[in-house]
Amino acid sequence: MTKQVAKLNYLRMAPRKVRLVGDLIKGLTVNEAEAQLLAMRKRAAQPLLKLLRSAVANIKNNKRLNEEKFYVESLRVDQGPMLKRSLPRARGMSSPIQKKMSNVLLILAENPKLKSPRFKIVVRKKAKLPPGTTGSVKREKPKKEEKMFETKKPGFFKRLFNPKSRAAK
Repeated sequence: MTKQVAKLNYLRMAPRKVRLVGDLIKGLTVNEAEAQLLAMRKRAAQPLLKLLRSAVANIKNNKRLNEEKFYVESLRVDQGPMLKRSLPRARGMSSPIQKKMSNVLLILAENPKLKSPRFKIVVRKKAKLPPGTTGSVKREKPKKEEKMFETKKPGFFKRLFNPKSRAAK
């Protein structure tokens, strides 16, 4: 039975919040876990999805195995280092602020008895520019259209409320 380990260190999110998302994908197949993370609106879902996709890419490219036979065996979220800051308060005091970080350990294990996935998730790849072109494309400036209404004098309210016009009177 083959296992694949992926780590994500120093994720700038509190471990308690990351665990909420991580606990939902434990025991799911890789395909189901990816679908679950894609549908989730929590902020911690994006880094975990990236970590899962990284582990799957390692399985495909390095070990040359079929990722459909893998499932999320365990996902451990530990406390990382903490940035300690302070917030100024009344009477010259300050209250502490702890900016917590998480260390995530994802273990995928192979199970040959797994059924084929229910659906296929298609990831759109970014299109590359043709060789010889730079990232910035020059665009022609749009031609100025003729104004439909031309007014030569400022409007009544502009004349009435303009401080300069009052000073001239």
